[in-house]
Amino acid sequence: MLSLMDIAAVLLTLSAVFSWLNHKYLPLSRTVGLLVMSILASLLLIAVDAAYPAARLLHQLTDWLRQIDFAEVVVNGMLAFLLFAGALNVDLATLRTRAFPVLLLAVFGTSISTALVGLMFWIVCGLMNLPVSLAWGFVFGALISPTDPVAVLSTLRNTNIPKELQIETEGEALFNDGVGIVLFTIMLRFATTSGGAQVTAGDVVELLIREAGGGLVLGSLTGYLAYRAMRLIDDYAIEVLISLALVTGTYALAVHLQVSGPLSMVAAGLLIGDRGPRYAMSERTQGYLFALWTLIDEILNSVLFLLIGLETLILRFDLRSLGLAAVTVPIVLFGRFVAVSVQPFLFGWTKLLSLRNAPFLTWAGVRGGISVALALSVPDSPAKAAMLASTYAIVLFSIIVQGSTLGWVAKKTVER
Repeated sequence: MLSLMDIAAVLLTLSAVFSWLNHKYLPLSRTVGLLVMSILASLLLIAVDAAYPAARLLHQLTDWLRQIDFAEVVVNGMLAFLLFAGALNVDLATLRTRAFPVLLLAVFGTSISTALVGLMFWIVCGLMNLPVSLAWGFVFGALISPTDPVAVLSTLRNTNIPKELQIETEGEALFNDGVGIVLFTIMLRFATTSGGAQVTAGDVVELLIREAGGGLVLGSLTGYLAYRAMRLIDDYAIEVLISLALVTGTYALAVHLQVSGPLSMVAAGLLIGDRGPRYAMSERTQGYLFALWTLIDEILNSVLFLLIGLETLILRFDLRSLGLAAVTVPIVLFGRFVAVSVQPFLFGWTKLLSLRNAPFLTWAGVRGGISVALALSVPDSPAKAAMLASTYAIVLFSIIVQGSTLGWVAKKTVER
């Protein structure tokens, strides 16, 4: 049994080695390079194990990886720090001017994509004689429709687009994560009860208000308390410590109160990032605090994308599931395109939405570790294998292909 220190040592060492090799020899962004190299390393290990089965190398490595609860590590570990770090650097003033498009993309767009992808996924599974009911199809639609804030923010760093469109894409990624988890919870409840008979419209409204609204209120409240505490002193070490306590304390409290931890992190990060530098932090404190959170973001990003690649070692799929996975990639892209294209027609009177940007927003809908974590958290059922294979294929495609070509798509399609 490996200790926590052993696991941390292996993950950080591999992240450092792969990052160095990618920086030195590969023309890929760091996150894409890490994912590609970890997948290639995993496939190489599988090939070596097939050639020398007596060594049982793969068996030992998969036993080690199974000690890491991917869903727990991502959803109740890394996600809090990554979302706070991402929200900390968002321009809140610009976000306010794009609040309506962000709200539509995060709530309306995610809901449309969930319904459309879930329905098409169920139809395709039926044609392939896979045991996936309509309810489980909607579960899949809910877990794959939200764009991943970690993957999106890391991808946009290397993309030159207008500030307003960047804010829309970043804001959607930060907020639709919480919305997606709420939809996933609702759809999962439908799928695991008798036809969803125990779930009423009142239950859905109550869950949305408690999870989403409660998370935003909690994050705003604790963020304001942390901001006031910072304003009363001028000591960079204590103020940095307050920011760490804010993230861990708020997320833990959100879990116990059964409200959205991700949305509480977004609210707290936006408040501290906007008011802190203007009213509470000296230049010295700003330098230390923002540098720390930038490093936390970079390090955890590296470990997360490494883990996604290494998961290849323990995931096993049959041929039908792999065939479904290949078909699901265009299904999800189509669902995303419809979700972002229909809004300029329905809400064109706002003059804030442009159909010209729909191809970019479609391609910028990168999925990542959160979708994998949600898929792994699904209870054992006949539908789980198909859902997991499709989720993993979409995540790999979106990070590697979409992430690597987003800059080119922006040049060809973005309205400037």
